[in-house]
Amino acid sequence: MLETKGDKIFSIAVYIILTIFGFTIILPFVNLLATSLSHEVAVSNNQVTFFPVRFTLSAYEFVMNNSQFWNGFKSTLKVTAIGTVASLIVTTLAAYPLANKNFYGRRVLLIFFIITMLFNGGLIPNYILITELGLRDTHAALILPGLISTYNMLLVKNYFEGLPESLYEAAKIDGAGEFRIFTQIIIPLSLPTLATVALFYAVGYWNAYFNGMLYISSPHKMPLQTYLQTLLNMSYIPTHELPAEVAESLSTDSIRAASIFTATLPILILYPFLQRFFVKGLVLGSDK
Repeated sequence: MLETKGDKIFSIAVYIILTIFGFTIILPFVNLLATSLSHEVAVSNNQVTFFPVRFTLSAYEFVMNNSQFWNGFKSTLKVTAIGTVASLIVTTLAAYPLANKNFYGRRVLLIFFIITMLFNGGLIPNYILITELGLRDTHAALILPGLISTYNMLLVKNYFEGLPESLYEAAKIDGAGEFRIFTQIIIPLSLPTLATVALFYAVGYWNAYFNGMLYISSPHKMPLQTYLQTLLNMSYIPTHELPAEVAESLSTDSIRAASIFTATLPILILYPFLQRFFVKGLVLGSDK
């Protein structure tokens, strides 16, 4: 089918709009990077746009030598790794039976899951629950409240439902039980969707800061994003916390920019490896 003149104009307009949107997303990161690499005088005088002014690595020297930053980094890395794996396990175990049309009570359970997308217990009941369970000031308090997302579970469930019935029938004829079917047939066929859901969970755990403010009191257990939120709210960084050799070339804005960029980098590195699964998994899991 030949592309008409109207189709070409529409395609060009779409490319232009998407390019503009792309720049609106990328340019703030470029400015953030430029600020983190610029001298204190240039940052204070608002001379930095998209290129460093009086290039310096002082802000990154401060971040690399900041024990609180690295404690937060390790805590967030631990929470993200354990939380993502645990969430994937729970999500797939919930989605698999709900995808079975012969599962008794399936519709009732689905309603209960969907209700959680519209309503939740509220901040105070959640806080009381975590406290009464003895989870305050533990990393479990950062993992368990977000262990399963109904939206992610529905994506996985819809993908499971789209798999051919003949797969299940052939496996059962060969004597395979439900656990074997689930682990050796369904999971390997679902890698694109699972990779997409894993990315959703990983970004969610990595970016979470509010639960850290509520439940974590020990500085060495504080997640990275909670530390960054505290850093952003500070009007200045006490001089005694800055290394003497870099204090003169540092500004609070440079330190904030360097900390934010360093904290964002792991997710930026992870995304290209999962990008080839992302669109495919999202489409396959949301076609119903």
